[in-house]
Amino acid sequence: MATDLEKEAKEAFIDDHFELAVELYSKAIDLNPNNAELFVDRAQANIKLTNFTEAVADANKAIELDSSMAKAYLRKGTACMKLEEYQTAKTAFQAGATLAPEDSRFTNFIKECDERIAEEDASLSKPSIEKPTKSAVPGGADVNAAAAPAVNGVSTPTSDVPLSKPKFRHEFYQKPEEVVVTVFAKGIPTKNVSVDYGEQILSVTIDLPGEEPYRLQPRLFGKIIPAKCKYDVLSTKIEIRLAKAEQIQWTSLEYTKDVVAPQKINISTSAQRPSYPSSKHRGVDWDKLEAEVKKEEKDEKLDGDAALNKFFQDIYRDADEDTKRAMQKSFVESNGTVLSTNWKDVGAKKVEGTPPDGMEMKKWEY
Repeated sequence: MATDLEKEAKEAFIDDHFELAVELYSKAIDLNPNNAELFVDRAQANIKLTNFTEAVADANKAIELDSSMAKAYLRKGTACMKLEEYQTAKTAFQAGATLAPEDSRFTNFIKECDERIAEEDASLSKPSIEKPTKSAVPGGADVNAAAAPAVNGVSTPTSDVPLSKPKFRHEFYQKPEEVVVTVFAKGIPTKNVSVDYGEQILSVTIDLPGEEPYRLQPRLFGKIIPAKCKYDVLSTKIEIRLAKAEQIQWTSLEYTKDVVAPQKINISTSAQRPSYPSSKHRGVDWDKLEAEVKKEEKDEKLDGDAALNKFFQDIYRDADEDTKRAMQKSFVESNGTVLSTNWKDVGAKKVEGTPPDGMEMKKWEY
């Protein structure tokens, strides 16, 4: 059956029916999910449809299944070039050239990547000019854009065509050096989660037995450092930390052409908690779901140091500014031996260390 579907998909591709080809390849993959050739061919069809992030995800899956397939690296590099991810594309082409040194396409593409990277480096050295956008003036926003999280007081639209069914909600917040993306997926085994990074690409796939896989594949607002990115699969969510290549303010998670030139982040001592819009009108009460997730995290049973750390974190999170200042000052000045919540007591003096019974403080000389 999978073989018949593959044959039909190839015929559809030859006839330039690329959407049908993707559909048929997807059905064949459902029947034979370990066939790298199917993912490579679907990647090619996705490239024809300009679904470049999907093509990268397909190529990554093919490489995972068969790392010796040069064609998979060719598809990945081609899609990354279309996304202007020239460094990631070059790395893929170099891997492909090692596997198929006789294929001149790899050499040509690597040369083209080097030219594009040089052009980018040259353009970065020139001052950027801010351009006004429709969304910067009242009434200029796209009425078809879906609501997106408000970060640092800026509410931004995302694409009105989702890449996958909105089975799980995702949101993001940022720090000067990183962007943290959270996918609220409860009880997902780590083995069912796949996360890949490109120069400006994030690809998250959650395999759901008996269901269509969940995919989040945005082209990111800014560039990241893939080697420094990481993710954790927790009991109630998947937390992905993206290391920024530059400390600039992301006004959205996804890249859009019509944006004001990104600004450098001014690091502030007071962090503002991002707020997120309600999505009750879409049939899912995400606010209620988030509250349930937080309750489960709060009620999670911990032991030993983990329980003690959570206890102090809860105190700090719910405390007023004076209490937080007291905790920070007492902990630092006492070398971690005193933790006070009374600012009046510790604010006007240096907090001396208090070692446990039977131990003594020692001043280290550097």
